[in-house]
Amino acid sequence: MDIIKQLNWRYATKSFDANKIISDKDVNILSEAFNLTATSYGLQPLKLLIIKDKALQSELIPYSFNQKQVGEASHLLIFCIETEMNSRFIIDYFDRVKAIRGTPEDILSPFKTFLIEDFKSKTQLEKENWATKQAYLTMGNLLTTCALLNIDACPMEGFNPEDYDRVLNLKNKKLKSVLVMPIGYRAENDFMANLKKVRKPIEESVIMW
Repeated sequence: MDIIKQLNWRYATKSFDANKIISDKDVNILSEAFNLTATSYGLQPLKLLIIKDKALQSELIPYSFNQKQVGEASHLLIFCIETEMNSRFIIDYFDRVKAIRGTPEDILSPFKTFLIEDFKSKTQLEKENWATKQAYLTMGNLLTTCALLNIDACPMEGFNPEDYDRVLNLKNKKLKSVLVMPIGYRAENDFMANLKKVRKPIEESVIMW
């Protein structure tokens, strides 16, 4: 597949065809891509909510600056950060490493101790800012994955996280919403679909040493 061709094909979709639904197979691929995205230290301080309940999607439109894509899209992806990033959070990661790789405790222990102490020294805001950066990594990866699957997407920062968290009861799940991405298939009348991309010349955006 021509990756550059697909990246030129994708755009921030402004109007979705509400009658076209993404297959379960492709939703599963997106779930795997989310889970395989690189994160700092491999800690994955994130959860991905995949919403296909149209009533719920419609309920969230007013808290998305009335962007209609939230309701029209086949699915709505909500990128969330975990709010409890404590010693147990770190230990659970290293337990996974031992279970999957069989790495001995004496090899893992120094780095585990370092991370536990490092996270103890951070404020809650610092930890949440760190986790939010990981959410941007996963959104970028899913944007590319969508393009490769010929799925349209619209990355969004324009929503009210507090209202999303309330409607979705995220506080009780120890989560906070940080990014939103409606996905589906572009409507035939979306005027943005055929517009040329506006980008700097590569010579101005890439420096070769």
